[in-house]
Amino acid sequence: MPGREPSAPLESREPVRTGARGIDPGHLLEQLLPMARALADSYGLGRVTAAVVGAAGLASLGDALRAELPGALARELGVRTVALAADAVTAYVGALGPRPGAVVAAGTGLIAIGTDLGRWRRADGWGHLLGDCGGGAWIGRAGLEAALRAFDGRDGGSAALRAGAEDRFGPLPGLPGQLYPRADRPAVLASFAPRVADCAGAGDPVAVAILRTAARHMAESAAAVCPTEGDPLVALTGGLFKLGDPLLLPLAEELARLLPQARRVPAEGDPLHGAVRVASDLVAGRLTLPSDENLLSVVHIKLVQKKGY
Repeated sequence: MPGREPSAPLESREPVRTGARGIDPGHLLEQLLPMARALADSYGLGRVTAAVVGAAGLASLGDALRAELPGALARELGVRTVALAADAVTAYVGALGPRPGAVVAAGTGLIAIGTDLGRWRRADGWGHLLGDCGGGAWIGRAGLEAALRAFDGRDGGSAALRAGAEDRFGPLPGLPGQLYPRADRPAVLASFAPRVADCAGAGDPVAVAILRTAARHMAESAAAVCPTEGDPLVALTGGLFKLGDPLLLPLAEELARLLPQARRVPAEGDPLHGAVRVASDLVAGRLTLPSDENLLSVVHIKLVQKKGY
């Protein structure tokens, strides 16, 4: 509800399917509508007037969502205004609110998003096969590569990472069979990132180099989207930063080197707070964030009444 902190979230553990049309609106609605109705009932709302949907993949895979979701929410919940936001945008708003700057959102993947309040800019967020450089899956994959190099006896290997990989996955010759067939491959790769951080914290030079490279990738993405004028802010959000000093210390150095004009601030909230902030501002008529067809769009749905005879 507008003006309130996010309530205890309801969640589904089932990933929303994607296909030839991108994110599957029907599969999303199957999971979203029961939770939305339950929350509306818990607050005694007869009708939901506005909804904000923050969706991972909206920028690249959201054509079907943009075409079908507003009408479906109007029919099923009575919604009259729908804001469709990329999850990077809700992460930005949760972290900085409507202020110019840049936010690095890092978990399994990684994206940087920035705005001067005139337009949005994004960098990376291209998925674990094409990018997400410095994200959890990227770090985990680099750590496992170093483990396999040690297993093979090639240069660039790490005995510590090899031991960690064997502890986590078992004998390394079986690792490809555990990874390649899985639909959740990025999450499995990212599950090894904490072990890379542990090895770096213990002084393993290969693990240290992996996290320093990850930090450089993050800072490069932040620099690509940060406004060059004024006094921009930079914030970090996402579970990857729980890796702590082995990642945060080299990242602070890289941000200072590449963005000397920006001021580092702690994130005010998470993406859920950002979605609530967008909803509150939308209902109050004070949403000032720039519109973007792929990143943040607002749809107003007219109520059509049938005449009786």
